[in-house]
Amino acid sequence: MMQNVHLAPETDEDDLYSGYNDYNPIYDIEELENDAAFQQAVRTSHGRRPPITAKISSTAVTRPIATGYGSKTSLASSIGRPMTGAIQDGVTRPMTAVRAAGFTKAALRGSAFDPLSQSRGPAPPLEAKKKDSPEEKIKQLEKEVNELVEESCIANSCGDLKLALEKAKDAGRKERVLVRQREQVTTPENINLDLTYSVLFNLASQYSVNEMYAEALNTYQVIVKNKMFSNAGILKMNMGNIYLKQRNYSKAIKFYRMALDQVSSVNNQMRIKIMQNIGVTFIQADREKMKKAFQKLIAVPLEIDEDKYISPSDDPHTNLVTEAIKNDHLRQMEHERRAMAEKYIMTSAKLIAPVIETSFAAGYDWCVEVVKASQYVELANDLEINKAVTYLRQKDYNQGKDFAQASSYADIAVNSDRYNPAALTNKGNTVFANGDYEKAAEFYKEALRNDSSCTEALYNIGLTYEKLNRLDEALDCFLKLHAILRNSAEVLYQIANIYELMENPSQAIEWLMQVVSVIPTDPQVLSKLGELYDREGDKSQAFQYYYESYRYFPCNIEVIEWLGAYYIDTQFWEKAIQYFERASLIQPTQVKWQLMVASCFRRSGNYQKALDTYKDTHRKFPENVECLRFLVRLCTDLGLKDAQEYARKLKRLEKMKEIREQRIKSGRDGSGGSRGKREGSASSDSGQNYSASSKGERLNARLRALPGTNEPYESSSNKEIDASYVDPLGPQIERPKTAAKKRIDEDDFADEELGDDLLPE
Repeated sequence: MMQNVHLAPETDEDDLYSGYNDYNPIYDIEELENDAAFQQAVRTSHGRRPPITAKISSTAVTRPIATGYGSKTSLASSIGRPMTGAIQDGVTRPMTAVRAAGFTKAALRGSAFDPLSQSRGPAPPLEAKKKDSPEEKIKQLEKEVNELVEESCIANSCGDLKLALEKAKDAGRKERVLVRQREQVTTPENINLDLTYSVLFNLASQYSVNEMYAEALNTYQVIVKNKMFSNAGILKMNMGNIYLKQRNYSKAIKFYRMALDQVSSVNNQMRIKIMQNIGVTFIQADREKMKKAFQKLIAVPLEIDEDKYISPSDDPHTNLVTEAIKNDHLRQMEHERRAMAEKYIMTSAKLIAPVIETSFAAGYDWCVEVVKASQYVELANDLEINKAVTYLRQKDYNQGKDFAQASSYADIAVNSDRYNPAALTNKGNTVFANGDYEKAAEFYKEALRNDSSCTEALYNIGLTYEKLNRLDEALDCFLKLHAILRNSAEVLYQIANIYELMENPSQAIEWLMQVVSVIPTDPQVLSKLGELYDREGDKSQAFQYYYESYRYFPCNIEVIEWLGAYYIDTQFWEKAIQYFERASLIQPTQVKWQLMVASCFRRSGNYQKALDTYKDTHRKFPENVECLRFLVRLCTDLGLKDAQEYARKLKRLEKMKEIREQRIKSGRDGSGGSRGKREGSASSDSGQNYSASSKGERLNARLRALPGTNEPYESSSNKEIDASYVDPLGPQIERPKTAAKKRIDEDDFADEELGDDLLPE
């Protein structure tokens, strides 16, 4: 064994870097098989022998260290004693300091290895806390209060307001019990203020939603007056809301201002909302003031005794006196006073009705109810008529017209006075609305026989003859009416319209020029003049009137279409782009306008802009075949790689289109004719209703005449464009027609604007 022991080499004590390259043999597990001391300790109990007293007093005893080449060096202990397992004077030092965890003498006697002491069984259970302790009672009660508050909020969100209020009350009762128990056990500083605040706030909210405003205000007062609650002053805004619901506007404004003082300037959003509430309260207060003022106006006594004008007996002398005072100055003064009172009441009702309620209809209803309960009962019917007229002015004909009721009232009027031209005219209007034009004409004729100066009946009978296609008789009626009403734009327009129907455009232009002299800014009359000049082939005059119409009303799609086509004919592509872009803004679901914009870019030589426009159109309308065709041709001619992708999409869409056509053809007979009709013109897709000789068809013909897809970078036919996209929104809604621009429209009766409307008496 001694041949493996080597003494430590003598080194210079001043060498501070010595020993750093030495290797600790403890980590050399590869040489354990050659370590005789280790093998002996494994095979025997040599390692557990008591230590042997060292025979020498040297402090530099070392243990041989195996090297990678089989040689061994010695490493001295840092405390000057032999290392464990070191051999000194032929005796190996036992490893007495090494002892594994859980290794005891009992293990040597055959006991099982149990380092975690699992054989002792489970640990004893924890000692249970006493449920009857004050702390546990308080915690349990606090938990119940929280659960009640949550249940109250959930019931409120589900719409069960009564249950929410009951839960909130239970939470309030238990919270008060909790506070008393806490005061007995702990100091008042340990009371849970957050829980108290949430309970009171929830209770006040539930009172408010259940319209128990007095209880809600009392509960809010409890929170606000408690100085221990921070930021409770903001709840004065909720109190202001309650006062607003009670229509106590002065107190509502007071509490809103108090809440505004509680909010810091940092929270600007809250301050803005409170100030908005203050403004709404002032408006509501004004509404109430207006209502009260109207009620006071209604309650003003006229002090007119109508009974004195009725003879109570058959006494001739009394009858003579009664007849004498019926038309005296006092009676006339009473008539003037009543007329003045009715005028003030009607004017006041018209002023306040649109603003005292959420809508003018509700405002009129309130005024009617107030008037019916007063001495001016007869004014209620006048207010109902004003309400209907307001609906008509807003173009809400369904609300403004009740044909069944109108017919019944017209019958009552005719039966009460058969010779009243106004009653006969209104009865004719109700018959006209039902489409019985012959019968309507009879009522109008009877009204004219009773009063030849009834211009309303004369105007309406002209419209009736126009509906019956009796144009000569209609023209005679309107010419007679023109002799009575020289500067009536309605009459002038109807005369021009009849000349147009009689295919006399020169006379129609002449009469329309007179309409323009009366109403020079009517866009519909100007566009009609442009249309007539276009038919006559006078492009310059047509452009002038179309452009004037566009200036006054730049949203008429027919005018925009004509101007765009005009600039295409004159090859001013940039000008045409402006109008087609506006058309695409007005009708964003119509693909043809965007295709026309791209076509104008191609014609002007701006191919990159045209390509971008086609790509944008393809993103909006991915199933448009025409757009894909131009993308394929444009990308191919420009040498772009996207051409193949667009070609695949085009092929797939064309195949789907063929399958769809086959299904339609097999599904019903005669589908070819209906399909050709559906694909025929742009007007069917754009939702505009053009007549057979209208400008729309001629414009579509002009667009169809543009070069097709067989020519490089030219617009395709309009037929293909329209057939590739159908507007899902249907026909476009027309704008409200102004004076001198309406055409024959039997649905616009009793309107004050110019047109074919029947004129009520």
